[in-house]
Amino acid sequence: MAEADYDLVIRGGTIADGTGGDLVDGDIAITGGRIAAIGQVNARGAEEIDARGRIVTPGFIDVHTHYDGQCIWAEELSPSSSHGVTTAVMGNCGVGC
Repeated sequence: MAEADYDLVIRGGTIADGTGGDLVDGDIAITGGRIAAIGQVNARGAEEIDARGRIVTPGFIDVHTHYDGQCIWAEELSPSSSHGVTTAVMGNCGVGC
């Protein structure tokens, strides 16, 4: 089997790039944790995700949470992680773990 060109290719999703521009259908290729290509990616990924019928977006930052205590017993910080949040700002409760 041939070696992959990218670490990950997300195929056929509707891409919202976070700039407020129009949504576009296409693929996203990732190498070394960074986006390497957007559009029609003909090369192969070590891992591939079929995103047809789904919206692909950058992560979201939740700047006002109350997870100060919850971060100790619930590593997933739900429900934020279920909503696509990839970064949570904590310390709003004045507890600051």
